[in-house]
Amino acid sequence: MGEPALFGPDFDRDPSPAYQWLRERPPHRLDFPTGTWAWLITRYDDAVTAFNHPALVKSPFAGNDEWLRSGMGLPLDHRPSLASHMVNTDPPEHARLRRACAGAFGPRRMQNLRERAQRVTGELVGAIEKRGHGDLVTELAYPLPIAIICDLLGVPGRYRADVHEWSLVIDSADDTDGAKVREATDVLERLVTEVVDAKRATPGTDLISDLVAQEAAGTLSADEVTSTAFLILIGGHETTVGLISTGALALLTHPDEAARARADPAHRAAVIEETLRLHAPLQNATWRFPTEDVEIGGRKMGPGDPILVSVLAADRDPAAFAEPDAFRPGQRTADRRHIAFGSGPHLCIGAALARLQADVAFETVLRRLPTARLVVPEEELAWWPSPITRGLFHLPIEL
Repeated sequence: MGEPALFGPDFDRDPSPAYQWLRERPPHRLDFPTGTWAWLITRYDDAVTAFNHPALVKSPFAGNDEWLRSGMGLPLDHRPSLASHMVNTDPPEHARLRRACAGAFGPRRMQNLRERAQRVTGELVGAIEKRGHGDLVTELAYPLPIAIICDLLGVPGRYRADVHEWSLVIDSADDTDGAKVREATDVLERLVTEVVDAKRATPGTDLISDLVAQEAAGTLSADEVTSTAFLILIGGHETTVGLISTGALALLTHPDEAARARADPAHRAAVIEETLRLHAPLQNATWRFPTEDVEIGGRKMGPGDPILVSVLAADRDPAAFAEPDAFRPGQRTADRRHIAFGSGPHLCIGAALARLQADVAFETVLRRLPTARLVVPEEELAWWPSPITRGLFHLPIEL
């Protein structure tokens, strides 16, 4: 077998054959259609090493910043108003920016958001139940996370349709859609700026108000406020869309697992973890750059070389997981811990919120739509072409 295609509908639908080929080799030089390139890390142990390596940095100004202009990751285009957040920083600045929003993910707010998620999900699933058919992506997996992340941030309801519309543009874009991504980014940047300005005038009890208060206290800059709000808005909902959409597909296509999850909340949690491992909503982590010569997986990489960690490939590594391409919730006690939310200092700050929403969504669907079935063949479902996130465009069902 020659080098497999790493782009296109066939890869998006089933990346396993390509990743198997890549795992049999050291970190591989991957050339993108835009003309950029990166070392792609696909083995589990190498991925954990990269996530925790002290010589691999995230700051676009500490490595080769040319590669951040390629459109990979969030479409920041080096705008200080969008790029000055924790994902693009290293210690000690990373810890400072992470602490700035950590309180928003504390137990009290999580409980409030669970109650809100239950109300929203009940309404969304109720509409499908009443009609007898629907789309679990457009009518649940998208609107639920958008409602919750906007509540967390304090984004008013009038903006939420725009968040949905323009986030979908970003999710739908492939490596050649730079103009569309920039347009969507422009719209969302204006939206975030308007909300931040409104919170400066009239603060509330939401995360953006917290950030604005820290700006007033001198611990955050204005760019750090808008950048953090933008990061949480986009990153905080699109990966949850992917988790809910792929988990719902797994339940629809594994009725025995659905029956167990319906009866046992612990098994529902196992379904969530296995979905995270098998489908990795963030399939490729954002850029890292060596500050010195490093060797990972037998490959030497020089200062400034762009590195991508393929979470999806690593979490299907047979050296770490038995039957890695199989959906086996609750049967992986001897396997390694999945890294769908990363590892090390950049472990996803919103992991608990994503799990919470998936749990509410799956519990409600399993309880209220027990006879739901997929109305198109699984192989005809369209997957996002994004090189970063993984999810479905549609998941049509009928009762």
